Amino acid sequence: MYTLLITASQLQQLRAQGTPSAVLDCSFDLMKPELAEGFFASERIAGAFPANLDKDLSNHTPGQAVNGGRHPLPQRETVAQWLGSLGIHNGMQIVVYDRHKSAYCGRLWWMLKWLGHDAVAVLDGGLQAWKDAGGALDSGAAPTPKPVPFDLKAPLRQLVLTETVAQDLGRPQQTIVDARAGARYRGEMEPLDPVAGHIPGALNRPFTDNFTEDGRFKSPELLKAEWTEVLAGRPVSSVVHHCGSGVTATPNILAMELAGFGPTALYAGSWSEWSRTPGLPCAKG
Repeated sequence: MYTLLITASQLQQLRAQGTPSAVLDCSFDLMKPELAEGFFASERIAGAFPANLDKDLSNHTPGQAVNGGRHPLPQRETVAQWLGSLGIHNGMQIVVYDRHKSAYCGRLWWMLKWLGHDAVAVLDGGLQAWKDAGGALDSGAAPTPKPVPFDLKAPLRQLVLTETVAQDLGRPQQTIVDARAGARYRGEMEPLDPVAGHIPGALNRPFTDNFTEDGRFKSPELLKAEWTEVLAGRPVSSVVHHCGSGVTATPNILAMELAGFGPTALYAGSWSEWSRTPGLPCAKG
């Protein structure tokens, strides 16, 4: 069972052995959401299903989301129904990937853990790594699967809501880590949300810092050294990750686990919910 990363060659071997598996393509563009369907239709791993950040990994219907912000999490039951509609069941090894340094597939990796499904891994290096390994490709419309049940189990990762983050602000039991680029964290620019800046006291670790130039995760040893420096003695158990809308924080969660630190929490509402909530403090610099 693969629970963190899987390489292209390992995925090829898994398929050759006939292991029950499912592959989901999470390719997306935050600035141009309309491109997602074109990404999938033009080129993807053979047999992959689409996982659209806006349509499948978020729920924008009032009263049906778990949290606020630009990409609210759907209810767990809704996600389970969607997976089942793709013919994905609990006995499968699930592999997620994208074209953008795991920025988007990390979200689905985390969501599956949140549903209680441990056998989910990110394809290290994404679609390009698969192509480099000579993996089979598809294009055109997705296949029509036969629906199956996907059962919910106890969550394997912790979700934190705005109320808790605000309540524990400045307390030693909470260390907030912001995954956005430095300029957005410092409040020098803000292309997506109404307020520029960051949650007071948050540390900054841009999610892109976890990757090598070819889009693969850095070695566990290097990740451990870098994250040890970021935390500067703060307890790992206190870490709560966030970003702009609860998407690019997830590679930071995965990177910490690759480094051997174990699971840490996600504030899925992130800056987009925090900055829209009246009365909450915002910092710059």
